[in-house]
Amino acid sequence: MSLWEKAAAELLDIIEWTDDSSDTLVWRFPRYENEIKYGSQLIVRPAQAAVFVERGTIADVFPPGQHTLITQNLPVLSTLKGWKYGFQSPFKAEVYFVNTRNFTNLKWGTKNPIIHRDPEFGPVRLRSYGTYVVKITNPAQFIQEIVGTGGHFTLENITEQLRNLIVSRFADTLGESSIPVLDLAANYTELSTLLAKNIASEFQDYGIDLTKLLIENISLPLEVEETLDKKSSMGIVGNLDNYVKFQTAQAMEAAAKNQGGDASAGVGMGMGFAMANQMGKIMGTPQESPHGAPPPLPAAEGETPYFVGDNGTKKGPFDLGTILGQIAAGTITKDTLLWKRGMSTWEKADMFQECKPALQMIPPPLPK
Repeated sequence: MSLWEKAAAELLDIIEWTDDSSDTLVWRFPRYENEIKYGSQLIVRPAQAAVFVERGTIADVFPPGQHTLITQNLPVLSTLKGWKYGFQSPFKAEVYFVNTRNFTNLKWGTKNPIIHRDPEFGPVRLRSYGTYVVKITNPAQFIQEIVGTGGHFTLENITEQLRNLIVSRFADTLGESSIPVLDLAANYTELSTLLAKNIASEFQDYGIDLTKLLIENISLPLEVEETLDKKSSMGIVGNLDNYVKFQTAQAMEAAAKNQGGDASAGVGMGMGFAMANQMGKIMGTPQESPHGAPPPLPAAEGETPYFVGDNGTKKGPFDLGTILGQIAAGTITKDTLLWKRGMSTWEKADMFQECKPALQMIPPPLPK
């Protein structure tokens, strides 16, 4: 330090800190050889605290306000220095200004997935992120535990350690809560409160208060979310048999409106009917009755079953969708004998009005 800088330091009698940053936690006031004049004015602004350190020992802490540095205002420092009758000369001490405001919108999140045992899905991998708010409530402890002798300490120097604490305790809190994965979204507030409570004491060990903590999201791996989407879709579809019948009826209606369509449309419709027929078989084909006469109606109320005559053998009962599917597949032709309740005799398929649209969609044999 030059002679001029030394002289300027001797003349300086106001000790203050005007913070023009957004992330400074602690700032040490610069003085030549740390000498402070007797009677100097200490100005501590709102959301600040001034901490005096004597040879590595925390001495006096000043709250916001204007303070005159005399023996009466420095009781701890006076005791450390052994001033029994006061002093009038400059004294040496380090002055640290501590920012005590709330630091908001700090981010935390899991770098790696956390394994969570769910009662419904078993072990699943979860990721989470959120925000938190901290403030220094014990400036002396914060300097002693975290800052040390550094002259300028920022959020960047400590946020990684705080994030690690949150993530570590989040895994414990999530496991202890035993909340099912599908119910986590409805319990973010409760989990946030519990997590903040679990780590509050560890923050206080550093002289910091965790004033707010929020869990913004807990997410499953992408492949698990896709599986859940499929499961939800199945729940929306409901009864698969009724869904296939509905799709078949819609296809028939579309075909009836497009009588002049090309052969490919008929082939496509045939494939649809065939698929419906196969679905019906998978879901259980009704067994033939051991009696000669057609059995009682097994279908839902209001739905008429059909029986098919095949080389002297009676097959059925079938619903209309299955009959139409067999027509499209070529198993039933216009000459195949059919019977339904209320008929006195068996009739050819082309005599049934409900079967004619499907029979007309089958292309005739190619000319030889």
